[in-house]
Amino acid sequence: MPDSQPATYTSETIELLSRRVSVRSYKPDPVPEAMIEAILRAAFRAPSSSNIQSYSVIVVRDREVLRRLAPVTGNQKHVAEAPVFLAFCADLTRIAHALDVRGHSVADNNMETGLVASIDAALVGMSASLAAESLGLQGVMIGAVRNDASASAKILGLPDRVYCVFGMCLGWPAESPEPKPRMEYADMVHYDQYGKQRTDMDMAARLGAYDSALAKHYRGTGRATTDDSWTHDMDKKFHPWLRDKLRQQLKERGFDFR
Repeated sequence: MPDSQPATYTSETIELLSRRVSVRSYKPDPVPEAMIEAILRAAFRAPSSSNIQSYSVIVVRDREVLRRLAPVTGNQKHVAEAPVFLAFCADLTRIAHALDVRGHSVADNNMETGLVASIDAALVGMSASLAAESLGLQGVMIGAVRNDASASAKILGLPDRVYCVFGMCLGWPAESPEPKPRMEYADMVHYDQYGKQRTDMDMAARLGAYDSALAKHYRGTGRATTDDSWTHDMDKKFHPWLRDKLRQQLKERGFDFR
């Protein structure tokens, strides 16, 4: 367990992450292709389990493709209007080739295979986000591409054994939203064993404090919310269960998750 008053450490990367926000409105200025390539080349240095590199990225600028993708994401207008949309995909095609030429098959793969590919894609996506922000671009992650994984795959022209884990809108920011408050550090970090140090407040009290902080933030930006802002939103989002057809859709794409 660390000292109660640790030294303060910072860096350009830490400061960049401390200021990170989701931006959904962009200036019309184009994003150079060379900049996207630099961002992705850097992001591809992200950790990859056993060097599998089981991901691919679709760089989308075509307005018609984005227009078709927007309804899948719940008609988020920034998906249709983003200067660039990056689709981060779990991709088993190269693994499949490596096995096929040796007389084996990736068919009927297990949960670990799909999980590793999905984590690889997520690590690359977060690295790309950080690299983009270091160059002045900003954006927002779009998990709603999984609202219908089959439709997203068709729109993006994905082959079997590839699915879009999430997307990311990118552009030059036309807005500067205030960062949302996060939950207390002590509620998120544990030492040696889960919950060993947290005896001062129960779950209801800790989440109640965060509900209040988030409600204050939202109201300060003019957004209507309830007093129990976070817990209310989580209940609304996950009951009934979100994307309950996803497992079958991914199985049809070659990710069994069994």
